[in-house]
Amino acid sequence: MKALVALTLLWSSAAFAQKSDCNAPMSEPIAYVTTPGYPFTPVSSPDGCWLFVAINSSNPKSSNGVAVFSRKGGKVTLKRLVPVEAGPAGLALTHDGKLLVAADESYVVFLDVARMISGKGDPILGWIDDGPSSGSVYVNTTADDEFLFVSDEGARAITVINLRRARTNGFKQEAIVGKIPVGNAPIALTFSPDGRWLYTTSQGVPDTMNWPLVCRPEWDPKAKQRFPEGAIYVVDVAKAKTDPAHAVAATVPAGCSPVRLAITPDGERIFVTARNNNAVLAFDAGKLVSDGKHARIGEIPVGSSPVGIAVVDDGKKVIATHSNRFAREQTARQELTVIDAGRAKEGKAAVLGTIPAGIFPREVGVSPDKQTLFVSNYLSSELEVVDLKRLPVK
Repeated sequence: MKALVALTLLWSSAAFAQKSDCNAPMSEPIAYVTTPGYPFTPVSSPDGCWLFVAINSSNPKSSNGVAVFSRKGGKVTLKRLVPVEAGPAGLALTHDGKLLVAADESYVVFLDVARMISGKGDPILGWIDDGPSSGSVYVNTTADDEFLFVSDEGARAITVINLRRARTNGFKQEAIVGKIPVGNAPIALTFSPDGRWLYTTSQGVPDTMNWPLVCRPEWDPKAKQRFPEGAIYVVDVAKAKTDPAHAVAATVPAGCSPVRLAITPDGERIFVTARNNNAVLAFDAGKLVSDGKHARIGEIPVGSSPVGIAVVDDGKKVIATHSNRFAREQTARQELTVIDAGRAKEGKAAVLGTIPAGIFPREVGVSPDKQTLFVSNYLSSELEVVDLKRLPVK
């Protein structure tokens, strides 16, 4: 009996050590790992041992696909690239860890995680056609993996898919429940912690809303032409499962070209990158539906054209990328702004400093243990790995 207990303890210790080894920090607070093309979204496996990164072709010889990296002993190593045409962007891993979903232009692609890791068998289990010119860019699943939401940047809509049905019927079109109408270029898909609400950003609202024309074109800041602010669309998740066309509960102004959104663990604060304001906007989540006019509580200036955003340190800090997307010069390395989330109402005073990044830092992801930040430096073909315990703020 004692031998059995000892063996059990030894096995448990070995398993724990193996898991801990996957999440071991790299030797430096910031490290850069070369990717086989332009990286888009990074997503970690639940144990932190594997990292999946959407890759877009960077030259005539490189492929589109999903790169599979292993994490072990403080190193991130490319194992293989799973080809996925034509341009995978947003990725989401189901909560059971078995299925990786990719937004892929006009398609939603479903990949078998075990096959991606082992390199054996065809990882692509199937796909669903999201409609011509839909521009599928982001995906996210409900906590029970029953429903999948897809932001269609080119179609002004969020597609709702019954994921449980899709997994049983071979990913056929019948799994589509319907579409949630939103504004121009919807992207972010972030659930409230209780799963009741889904928040999406839209870079512009329909003209019928008659919002004031206050935003200049990003590509020509001197132009006389003006556009209304973009918005946060608040979606009632329960209604979206049965009646997507009427699931929008609120539409709240969110600055010029809002693109990404992150929420604090307690669900009380929402942070949005307003790309055309060079700012991060802070919102009281509780007021978005009940008092949208007073939901915005702060605007924090950051670098040029912020895109990616993450809430870290148990909700105490926010990190935003400076994409510099619309600058003439596209070869300069950029930075990430680190913000004190608790001081969001103080504007510039909330900025703690910056950390270095590559060219066009686009998307961010956080490891399951919340100790590591992954940044996709798109135009420098790098995955940036940041140790949040040793955050080198300047």
